[in-house]
Amino acid sequence: MERFLRSWRQDALNRGQHDSAIYIGDKVLALTNSDSDAFWLAQVHFSNNNFTRALALLSRKDLVSRSTACRYLAAHSYIKQNQFEQALTILGEHNPSDLIRNNHTRRKIQHQSHVTLRNGKNTTPRSDRAEEREREDANNVRFEAAMCYLRGLCFAKQNAFDRARDCYKDAVRIDVQCFEAFDQLMKNSLMSPAEELEFLESLDFDSVSSPDPMMAQEAAHFTKMLYTTRLSKYSSPIILSDATETLSTHYNLSENPDILLSRAEALYTQCRFAEALELTSSILSTSQSTDMATTNSSVPAQTHLGHAPAIYPLHLACLYETGATNALFLLSHMLADHSPEEPYTYLAIGVYYLSVSKVAEARRFFSKASLLDPHSAPAWIGFAHTFAAEGEHDQAIAAYSTAARLFQGSHLPQLFLGMQHLALNNMSLAHEYLCAAYSMSTGAAPNSVPALPPTPSATAAAVGGDPLVLNELGVVFYHQNQLVGAIELFQQALALATTLHCEPSAWVATRANLGHAFRRMGRLSEALREFDECLRVGAGGSSMGYSPFLGGGSGSSTAIAASGVGGYEDRGLIGSLHTSRGLILLEMGRTTDAVTTLHEAVRVLGASGGGDAAGGAGVAGTLLSRALELWALEGRQNDRAMFEASVRESSVSSAKRRGTSRSHESTSKGKERLAMESRRRRQEPVEEWTDEVPHVSTPQAVEDKVEMDLDTEADGMLRRALGRVRPKSRRVPATPEIDTETPAPSSGRSRSTRHGRSQSRQ
Repeated sequence: MERFLRSWRQDALNRGQHDSAIYIGDKVLALTNSDSDAFWLAQVHFSNNNFTRALALLSRKDLVSRSTACRYLAAHSYIKQNQFEQALTILGEHNPSDLIRNNHTRRKIQHQSHVTLRNGKNTTPRSDRAEEREREDANNVRFEAAMCYLRGLCFAKQNAFDRARDCYKDAVRIDVQCFEAFDQLMKNSLMSPAEELEFLESLDFDSVSSPDPMMAQEAAHFTKMLYTTRLSKYSSPIILSDATETLSTHYNLSENPDILLSRAEALYTQCRFAEALELTSSILSTSQSTDMATTNSSVPAQTHLGHAPAIYPLHLACLYETGATNALFLLSHMLADHSPEEPYTYLAIGVYYLSVSKVAEARRFFSKASLLDPHSAPAWIGFAHTFAAEGEHDQAIAAYSTAARLFQGSHLPQLFLGMQHLALNNMSLAHEYLCAAYSMSTGAAPNSVPALPPTPSATAAAVGGDPLVLNELGVVFYHQNQLVGAIELFQQALALATTLHCEPSAWVATRANLGHAFRRMGRLSEALREFDECLRVGAGGSSMGYSPFLGGGSGSSTAIAASGVGGYEDRGLIGSLHTSRGLILLEMGRTTDAVTTLHEAVRVLGASGGGDAAGGAGVAGTLLSRALELWALEGRQNDRAMFEASVRESSVSSAKRRGTSRSHESTSKGKERLAMESRRRRQEPVEEWTDEVPHVSTPQAVEDKVEMDLDTEADGMLRRALGRVRPKSRRVPATPEIDTETPAPSSGRSRSTRHGRSQSRQ
């Protein structure tokens, strides 16, 4: 009868008929009075959210003190009711550290289970008894590890995050298959990326049990690769990539949502937002959801429901980075209709309001999301970003500090704290926080100075880290006039971004920072080359500027630009690059090129709207006005220099031609000057009443004047020669009035006249 009833209750439970399972289970317990049947019935009550009935059943027969499994279930029931003190009373506050040293015992017994003696007798009965005891011990060990996990939950609810982290780590060390504890360590960022990798390598994966002993080694390797995909994407990109590739190809998990999510997170850290969005969209549009949507066309929004909550923060961040405002609105509206009590619903609404610059509304919904899930890192970071977007640095620092306390292993709160102190010009505090962020992202010693090679290498890729931290450290060095160190840090950031296969357009501002550092060092040609490369990359049209989930911050067009949390729109950044390039061209003395470049900067910034772009347009316009003044001054100086050179040349040539006839030449020159003065006086009234542009000396005008002087001298020499040949003829003086009636000869006519007269002399 007991066997029949147990089969009946299990079938009812498999069909989800909890009332039937509870009814039949109670009859089985009445017949057998067994601890295992009591535990089974309490589990059904727990699964049906009847936590009080489960506790009453477990405490009725003193099962909590006699059974490890019942003690675990009772503590879990108290946690579900938010009674953490009662749960700790049952669990105790200390972990069974002695079990960590016994992880290899099961392995030894498994290898000894098929031993045959010399006389041919098999030891199977003895080994069976040993395996049965081992299975019981293994179950107790697993429940002890699970209780360590529950202990960590209680400490986390009491904000004792250090003790919670130790409990989670002990749970995984005792039972490497306790994934819940490992997941809490990873998703709450309780360890730095380097600590995560070191902890993973210290785990005893050989203790993984498998029904087939021949598959135990492969099961251990498979489990380790699964855990590797959950590590921080800043820890070791090569190891993460190898694990993901092996699981995708060898085990055919390429379409698994968890593997796709790991790939999308890696792409997001590389600033390849469009590719990451494609993967997250494919996760949310699974075949089952698509089939359901096609069957019922009235609810197309169902394609984004029924997924793990971990996918939504990354998907929302990708939508924000790619500027998909309409998609954000539709997704947040759909989640508000179908999942009004979930934290990621309010996170989606907050991201949408932040994308349309409604900062106050965004702050309200981020706050709601953090209240529903106090351990949601995106909610706390987004809440702090709303203060940073409005320039409320003190409130932003307070919110980032809370995030840093909750997520002790993440470098992002430390990075944002450093950026806020940088905006407040607190360089010492900014340097301290940024060094802490650098040590967290790379595993370097605290407060250490980055020492990566300035060129891409395999070493930099193995170290990992966030290039944005190096960029912000370079900005601090720039403002402290440590230009050599700033140049090295900017170069290291670009080298690390290259080794991590980051999107080049995301690091345009970092390259611009490098150009400004070169400019201040006087290395103008190198600075110009960097800005030319920025414009070349920016011409690709992709989104520029990196923001590790929901940017904020601003920059200046000619001052150093903080690439971290993007204040520039694409056009504003392009305009600032043109402005910086024009400034360098001015310093290099290439005034004409500077005028052209600054004119382009004013055009681009003027079309970018208000905000930072408007301020940048004002700076570019000021520089353009100065460049035009320099251009005009250089033009007048060049014309004056050309005129003086021409006059000197004409004086030298005329002195050679005069020879011995100085008196006659002076007479003719005097007459010519009188004639020119007479013509000038007669033309003054006419010029006074015309609207013609005043005459400006040009190289062509100077050449015409010199040729006119030479023609006059040649006429005088010809008349003197004729007078010597025919002395008796009466010489008639030249009448300047005739010249005044004829227009001034052009350069072409003067050249032909000179040429004809030279032929007549010959």
